[in-house]
Amino acid sequence: MKKVLVLCTGNSCRSQIAEGYLRHFAGNNAEIYSAGVETHGVNPRAIATMAADGINISAHTSNNISEYMNIPFDYVITVCDHAKERCPYFPTSAQLFHENFPDPAKATGTEEEITAAFREVREIIKDYTKTFAAKYLSAEK
Repeated sequence: MKKVLVLCTGNSCRSQIAEGYLRHFAGNNAEIYSAGVETHGVNPRAIATMAADGINISAHTSNNISEYMNIPFDYVITVCDHAKERCPYFPTSAQLFHENFPDPAKATGTEEEITAAFREVREIIKDYTKTFAAKYLSAEK
């Protein structure tokens, strides 16, 4: 079974959203983890925006990359430039992927504008993870 790590700065938004969708799209074909180079807790707006799309991430936890140093990952996906730059040496033979998704936690404005920013990023990550899962985590792999 393939093992995937999604890595972000604080493991609060983008990596949590990606973990939720990868779990959804990969089903039982992969083990999905997410972590941060820091831990900031799971953002309540990330939980809400995923729930609005039928994906429950309310039981997710914010984990530090150091917790996963001994897992032999097949794929590591960094979802922000900051995590890619700050990632400590990670001994792995994993195939590395990088995508710099916008950070919805930095959205400002009215509640409606912030919610819209979270939805927009959710949809970008959803498209990316759906394609990734189909290519690398399908049952035929």
